[in-house]
Amino acid sequence: MSQILSTVACNLDNNLLAACLPLMEAAQIEAIEWSFDALYAVEKVPSWFEELLTVFSDENRLIGHGVFFSLFSGRWLPEQQQWLDHLKAVSRRYRFDHVTEHFGFMTGRDFHHGAPLNIPYTPVTLEIGRDRLKRMQDACGCPVGLENLAFSYSLEEVKKHGDFLNELLEPVNGFIILDLHNLYCQTHNFNLTFEELNKLYPLHRVREIHISGGSWEISGATPGKTVRRDTHDDAVPEEVFAYLDKAIDLCPSLKYVVLEQLGTGLDTEDSRIAFGSDFLRMDELIKNKNKTAAPLNNFLSEALPVAAQAREDESLYQQQLELSQILETATSFEALMKALHASSLAHSAWQIESWDPAMIETAAKIAQKWKRKDVIL
Repeated sequence: MSQILSTVACNLDNNLLAACLPLMEAAQIEAIEWSFDALYAVEKVPSWFEELLTVFSDENRLIGHGVFFSLFSGRWLPEQQQWLDHLKAVSRRYRFDHVTEHFGFMTGRDFHHGAPLNIPYTPVTLEIGRDRLKRMQDACGCPVGLENLAFSYSLEEVKKHGDFLNELLEPVNGFIILDLHNLYCQTHNFNLTFEELNKLYPLHRVREIHISGGSWEISGATPGKTVRRDTHDDAVPEEVFAYLDKAIDLCPSLKYVVLEQLGTGLDTEDSRIAFGSDFLRMDELIKNKNKTAAPLNNFLSEALPVAAQAREDESLYQQQLELSQILETATSFEALMKALHASSLAHSAWQIESWDPAMIETAAKIAQKWKRKDVIL
């Protein structure tokens, strides 16, 4: 019989590893999620970290989480092929039970200094996303999935996201990471309830759940409004634990619940103790609910043919470059809005006319933050 596994996002970060060590020593961590593409700047991976990955891999309790593939880039780029080649090599060395990636496209020309942002939900982006998922599946040879968004430009986007994910994943029998802090961001930023949001998602496709913390930001574009950001730098809010209590019962194929936090938020002993407390609370909640029935779906799929030529759309790519440039270089909200409405995105499938001003402002802050430094989620 299958059980839900208490998991941590464990990467090569001293603060994060220090927080995880007591839990590992007590054999309380049942699986680890590794951002396999986050070591691009590391010349040599320590042998002890490789041994850690091997231990969980040998028990089929290692899952891979990508950051930098840029699934919806309108042009097939050399960096994407390099990413796939790396995934294929890593998948030969370690056994991933599944591999996931973020939804969206990476701003900027250098993926490692770009932000993952949303795309218009059109037949073109649907076909591009399906093409990329087939290539991921071909490279790793295991189930593949995508994480739901924390960020949207409008309420209409929020309402369409779940259906688009379902259409996108169906050909590869793919699954969803239901990030509950991402839902928490959406409930606050668009004045929704958890119940309203979960009805918008194909919960039968959820194989993995993420919980994490984040931060608040006062909007300059909309006086009196605060925006919830998925910054992964604080403890898990009470509301997210409440969501987890409900979500486990709603996801019949759930296998992993993952606690995430960036090492930058674990730089004190108190913060590392709080991380451990969050994990134990998550683990207790899972143990009290742990299922005895096998998952409804194991998300395995027959090998699908991969086209020799990747799907592309040059118009989409140019709009993505234009949006990236606007967001990354805007010096004021007024300049940002002026540039957007003078761009090729105006009166297009992007529907920028309906974007929430506070979320446009937030998109610029996200893009400019990622441009300044590497941010690993």
